[in-house]
Amino acid sequence: MRKKVAVAMSGGVDSSLTAAILLYKGFDVVGVTMKLDDTNGCCDINDAQKIAAHLGINHYVADFRKIFRDKVENYFVEEYLRGRTPNPCVRCNREIKFGKLFDFAEYIGADFLSTGHYARIIFEDGRFKLKKALDLKKDQSYVLYNLTAEKLAKIILPLGEFSKVETRSLAEKLNLPVAHKPDSQEICFVPNDDYKNFIADRMPEAQALQAGEIISSDGKILGKHNGVANYTIGQRKGLGIAAPHPLYVTRLDVANKKVIVDAGDKLFSKTLMAHEAHWIYKPPLPKILQAKIRYGSKFSTCAVAEEENFLRVTFAEPQRAITPGQSIVFYDGEEVLGGAIIN
Repeated sequence: MRKKVAVAMSGGVDSSLTAAILLYKGFDVVGVTMKLDDTNGCCDINDAQKIAAHLGINHYVADFRKIFRDKVENYFVEEYLRGRTPNPCVRCNREIKFGKLFDFAEYIGADFLSTGHYARIIFEDGRFKLKKALDLKKDQSYVLYNLTAEKLAKIILPLGEFSKVETRSLAEKLNLPVAHKPDSQEICFVPNDDYKNFIADRMPEAQALQAGEIISSDGKILGKHNGVANYTIGQRKGLGIAAPHPLYVTRLDVANKKVIVDAGDKLFSKTLMAHEAHWIYKPPLPKILQAKIRYGSKFSTCAVAEEENFLRVTFAEPQRAITPGQSIVFYDGEEVLGGAIIN
């Protein structure tokens, strides 16, 4: 009997090709498109339905608008209002794609859930491991660190072996109607990538959106700002202040409505604390690992140790603009071991 796999179909080339590959491999494939908000910036239901019809597979639309607003959009807003910089994709993968959608796939009788993420799941040394994609330029393993060993056994990620060029080429060969559809680069639920207006629309009276002072690290007033939530650690552009040397945001003080700036060398640090640690496979600690402090950062060697309810991470080389709210993700070679939220 053929195994049934539910494919998360956004209407884009990656998820469409994922469905086509699994169909070719002999799986009983069904498509599922998530309805996440009224504009559905993440998923194009019409294109997903066209692809499903093109492939001759059944297609479902799962309405997750309420849980998406509660677990992702509200979290996104609340973090900015605390002077932190969240990663909504990490939260969405935990709560929605591999949370609610994973449960939906089981509800419709699927044996597996599959997505178009560029990462690999390998059974090795007696357990399932999450590993980097072969194409490191497209690797998305960073946003998947909240998966569990149990879920890895029921997830298929076919694109981890491909480069984006190969993906496009194969989509063309299979005559997929979305072969040349552009990739989405923005936060899916934020219109025009304007997160400042998105937050202001949700919480217009929040203290983090009230005007305040931009000050130097020694307390000198340098200018005014229009809300702490509009700034992030490491920011240089848009400060609107004059200084004899470049200044960068080094700290955000929501309680006192202050944005603190300093010279670029003050952005570097060798240590951080992180909470909400999640391990797919927890190694004995302390341990030397590699880590990324944001999606687009380089891999850096670090020592990871437990300290009460936190992780203390000490890097071999200073890291620039360690940002509260972002995820630090730990790797042992190609394998993702887990991650945590930077304090």
